[in-house]
Amino acid sequence: MKKDYEVIIIGGSYAGLSSAMALGRALRSVLIIDAGEPCNRQTPHSHNFITHDGETPGTISVKAKEQVLKYPTVTFLEAKAAQGLKTDAGFEIITDANETFSAGKLLFATGIKDIMPDIDGFAQCWGISVIHCPYCHGYEVKNMKTAILANGEAAYHYGFLLTQWTKDLTIFTNGKANFTDEQLGKLKKHDISIIETPVTSLNQTNGQLKNIVLANGDIHNFTVMYSRVPFVQHTNIPQQLGCTVDENGFIQTAEMQKTTVAGIYAAGDCTTMMRSVAVAVADGMRAGAFINHEMQAESF
Repeated sequence: MKKDYEVIIIGGSYAGLSSAMALGRALRSVLIIDAGEPCNRQTPHSHNFITHDGETPGTISVKAKEQVLKYPTVTFLEAKAAQGLKTDAGFEIITDANETFSAGKLLFATGIKDIMPDIDGFAQCWGISVIHCPYCHGYEVKNMKTAILANGEAAYHYGFLLTQWTKDLTIFTNGKANFTDEQLGKLKKHDISIIETPVTSLNQTNGQLKNIVLANGDIHNFTVMYSRVPFVQHTNIPQQLGCTVDENGFIQTAEMQKTTVAGIYAAGDCTTMMRSVAVAVADGMRAGAFINHEMQAESF
């Protein structure tokens, strides 16, 4: 039996919950569908979110969910959205349990799924001692001997940015280095070493990096590493419904988090490289307010 709502939010983490709060306070009937797979589930602490600095992401999420569900028009469903359909009245979402829900507006707050490299120990360290963002984690590892696992422009960007937090940097390109002469000159000027030998494994204990093992048997002692990994969207339902994904793999949004399909919005990590709780919360609030505004404009 199909259940109807005004808004369906797919993804019940920070962006989704923030949007649901705005919509709940606007008296909108909202369904949040969440599969329980946040991309920061291994991260021990969240930073740069005032009033919550240093808390675990899970603690923030639990508290947010409790507050959001105090609004009686908001419903939370633990399930995976499996399919989306466009209808004359709006949209239908079918879950993996074959339940069908309909709404006039959709919001995707589904985050992204990181793809781990074929390096033993990397996945266990991801988000703990192998980190991606100095603004999120750099203060806690300031002035430490630090590895960068990247090549080309990404490695160079890390190199110049991270010198604000530490002067002891080594780039592991995991193969032949790919830098311009100008970039090599800058890296050399700042005593940033480059090691091209492929990385085979990371020795770690409970996600805490101990050392880096190379293909030639060399071992380099580091307890922190920066790296970016490729990703995919957690769901292809936006593409099923015609939403444009940009050249970087993010759902394309315009002002107020609108996608390229009327009635569909997106917020949080699925839309931007600025992966942080604070940004996701802001995106979600903006999306929720504008969804309500648009619904009012349509019905007034």
